Amino acid sequence: MSENRVLSVTDLKKHFFTQQGVVKAIDGINFSVSAGETLGLVGESGSGKSTVAYTLVGMYKPTEGKCIYRDQDIGIESRYRSKELKRDIQIVFQDPGTSLNPRRTVRQILELPIKIHGTYKDSRKRLEKVKELLSLVHLPEDYLHKYPKMIGGGEKQMISIARALATDPSLVLLDEPTSALDVSTQAKIIKMLIKFQKEFRLTYLFITHDLSLMSYVATRVAIMYLGKICEIAPKDKFFRDQLHPYTKMLLSAIPVISEEEEELKPKKIQSRGEIPSAIDIPKGCGFYSRCFKRMDICSQEDPEMVEIRDGHSVRCHLYSQ
Repeated sequence: MSENRVLSVTDLKKHFFTQQGVVKAIDGINFSVSAGETLGLVGESGSGKSTVAYTLVGMYKPTEGKCIYRDQDIGIESRYRSKELKRDIQIVFQDPGTSLNPRRTVRQILELPIKIHGTYKDSRKRLEKVKELLSLVHLPEDYLHKYPKMIGGGEKQMISIARALATDPSLVLLDEPTSALDVSTQAKIIKMLIKFQKEFRLTYLFITHDLSLMSYVATRVAIMYLGKICEIAPKDKFFRDQLHPYTKMLLSAIPVISEEEEELKPKKIQSRGEIPSAIDIPKGCGFYSRCFKRMDICSQEDPEMVEIRDGHSVRCHLYSQ
């Protein structure tokens, strides 16, 4: 493993067994994240991207595959996670309204991870740390005594981010951290996250359905569809020379405000149908029924991921012939 690699995921699967059948939320994905970078994991609702975050943070146990954080196995071979590992990998959830305990004050919420990990034994030092965290996210000290129901959605998410930073992590999983917020608050939080990444040398896995957002925050972009990654590339290559028909369809639908941005987009591609059920995944390529470039082989064989050029890989029969 590269000394610079923080996370390596190999053939990861997460299946849920229900009365209706097996839900293949993650169905064999491979990616890595290097220190200091932001890997953007993008997909429609139901693509399995949030399940990736929940599996990596330990909320779900993988069905198959390997997840290596630095030199530690955090996948199916891992019996338990050390306190150090739990400190190093933190997550910010999409909806802060459900991820913050309504019965605890902001001070109690931010102080809890500091207590658990024993960063400061002295209560006065813990309080100073909590005040420092509030200051980082631009919230006044009088928020210490407020409950989540007393503050707005954007402020709740800032508290969630502060809580994630409380343990001085290395890897932060961002599960659509701005999707439930208004545009001005989104911009503020994105700017804040970029600043924190540089200041604290953080590594991000940024999960979102907003592809346009990735042009501002990502180092590399991975597109996920029906439990699988269909394309992954460095950001600059991705937005200038995308390969997969699904990626082209997503990019063609992004609203832009300048002629220069419009020229970079693929020609308008009409979206067909809905993403199939993860319980009843069709034979062959999962995107076959929606693809405007489909071939006969696409309905019969699931394509393999192939690297077209340095760092740019795609899973499509158009490039494996």
